[in-house]
Amino acid sequence: MAEPDPRIWMWAEACEMLERAERLQRQFFQPAFAALPPANWEPPVDIFENQRELSIVSTLPGVEVEDLHVVMEPDGLLITGIRRLPAVAREAEIRRLEIPYGRFERRIRLPTARFEINEPTLVNGCLFVRLTKLR
Repeated sequence: MAEPDPRIWMWAEACEMLERAERLQRQFFQPAFAALPPANWEPPVDIFENQRELSIVSTLPGVEVEDLHVVMEPDGLLITGIRRLPAVAREAEIRRLEIPYGRFERRIRLPTARFEINEPTLVNGCLFVRLTKLR
């Protein structure tokens, strides 16, 4: 049996450390929002734009619709909520916890155009928000 290549393991560790550093930078280096209570984690988002609208997709598996809030603010969009621990975690000893739980918050600064938010939808653990550009 061949020994695993240590370069592959080291590369994976380096990529993971860079990802953690980027998450920390997004959380802590937003001085305009320093007065708000801190969230436990920040969900990732993808943003797509065309001539008529801006589409935002955020991965939120395990988040219930009633625990999710999407609000337009003067300078952007605010996605907040909570992901609760599954029932099995309440009755067991936790051996590993990699999925973030608790309160989350994601602020997305928008371009200077005016937008109208369409009804956000949560499908298969992904939040879809469409923002129509107003003329």
